[in-house]
Amino acid sequence: MAVAAVGAASAELVIGWCIFGLLLLAILAFCWIYVRKYQSQRESEVVSTITAIFSLAIALITSALLPVDIFLVSYMKNQNGTFKVWANANVSRQIEDTVLYGYYTLYSVILFCVFFWIPFVYFYYEEKDDDDTGKFTQIKTAFKYTFGFVVICALLLLVGAFVPLNPPSNKNSTEWEKVKFLFEELGSSHGLAALSFSISSLTLIGMLAAITYTAYGMSALPLNLIKGTRNTAYERLENTEDIEEVEQHIQMIKSKSKDGRPLPARDKRALKQLEEKLRTLRKRERHLDVIENSWWTKFCAALRPLKIIWGIFFILVALLFIISLFLSNLDKALHSAGIDSGFIIFGANLSNPLNMLLPLLQTVFPLDYILITIIIMYFIFTSMAGIRSIGIWFFWIRLYKIRRGRTRPQALLFLCMILLLIVLHTSYMIYSLAPQYVMYGSQKYLTESNITYDAHKGNSTLSVSKRCDADAPEDQCIVTRTYLFLHKFWFFSAAYYFGNWAFLGVFMIGLIVSCCKGKKSVIEGVDEDDSDLSDDEPSLHSV
Repeated sequence: MAVAAVGAASAELVIGWCIFGLLLLAILAFCWIYVRKYQSQRESEVVSTITAIFSLAIALITSALLPVDIFLVSYMKNQNGTFKVWANANVSRQIEDTVLYGYYTLYSVILFCVFFWIPFVYFYYEEKDDDDTGKFTQIKTAFKYTFGFVVICALLLLVGAFVPLNPPSNKNSTEWEKVKFLFEELGSSHGLAALSFSISSLTLIGMLAAITYTAYGMSALPLNLIKGTRNTAYERLENTEDIEEVEQHIQMIKSKSKDGRPLPARDKRALKQLEEKLRTLRKRERHLDVIENSWWTKFCAALRPLKIIWGIFFILVALLFIISLFLSNLDKALHSAGIDSGFIIFGANLSNPLNMLLPLLQTVFPLDYILITIIIMYFIFTSMAGIRSIGIWFFWIRLYKIRRGRTRPQALLFLCMILLLIVLHTSYMIYSLAPQYVMYGSQKYLTESNITYDAHKGNSTLSVSKRCDADAPEDQCIVTRTYLFLHKFWFFSAAYYFGNWAFLGVFMIGLIVSCCKGKKSVIEGVDEDDSDLSDDEPSLHSV
């Protein structure tokens, strides 16, 4: 009987891992299409393309491990709260270790990408712009600048490894005993604290990126789909009028020097600015001619009703997330154990739509898997919309624009770095929306309840099943490996809590700004400071 149960369980686990494998192939295909869609056709580089695809895929694969982790801990128990026969053996421990080692591997690769490989490739291509620089000099300079990132990574690992969460039990211990305690704690956790601290630090940066780009993109993307773009013929007419007006101003300034007198410095500056503006307007005119006569414009016009439907759907999904996030944060503000615990909640007090939906779908594998995949993809697309609208900035200096088919290799690396950090933060966002689901899945445990019978005036004890939560016995409920990484340090959880309030605030501001903004131009991005723009035929799919 036990052997048969273990065999049946193993078969279903194999099916689960096969589904996970198919998802990996889908992720790789998505990343390849996504990166190729945005990279510049004129400045395409093989190494930067492979780096961008690989880093984005690693982030998505890490997020895909979350529902696998939740499924495995949930599958170890029956619906009545008892452990399954095979889960009482060492099999459960082996499964948990497999997921833990999977996280170790993926998070280590993420650290390698963020602190070494992506900076190295970026600085290598920065040096490549100089024609006088040789290959050896490029590699040497790239290593020199990348070394600073490696030092930061080493410091994060050391801080996470040697800052104990639990102080030594003997307060009168010697310095040597304290140092020995640090190493013993590091060995007992198998490096979990060090890796968790480093990943939590990156997730904190991802939270800032999500507040900046994702929160705004969640409002900008659906409203842009609903409002659409300006009419091409009308915009072309306006552009022609602007060209005529600028040409008249240029003729007026040039007429001042017909008698041979030199122009004043002020007029020279004005003339130069007008000539630059005229070149841009001429460029816009060529792009508008191509777009107006293209089949893609007619095809997009035919799909206009579908875009409106998608826009309405996306804004409804955004409101669902915002309402769920607000209720979750409000629940933590009212019923959590406080800032010292990272605002952990004991039990569910205020429920939200996603917190009710995910555990319900979790009982029918893989419906919750599909929903989490949709959530992650939604965050990717809304983040992308925010990055395209805002651009990549260093304080008040805009470094790069992100446009379809015209993104430089350095900008592409920045883009994938930001998306990688945002996807890392997505795991905590899902935890914020459904904490019980992320911690325990659909697990239940048995608890004794006293029942009084009025007829006989007697008491009896009855075992009833109860959903696992933060105050459940440790030996009755198995915590997911994801939760151990997310909440190893309480101060990161506290920072995420306040970051969620900032996310809500930026979304509301972005919603107001997006409502007040007019329709986008069909050639938005064609302006004077666009260094990536060529005079060649524009990408018709960028509309």
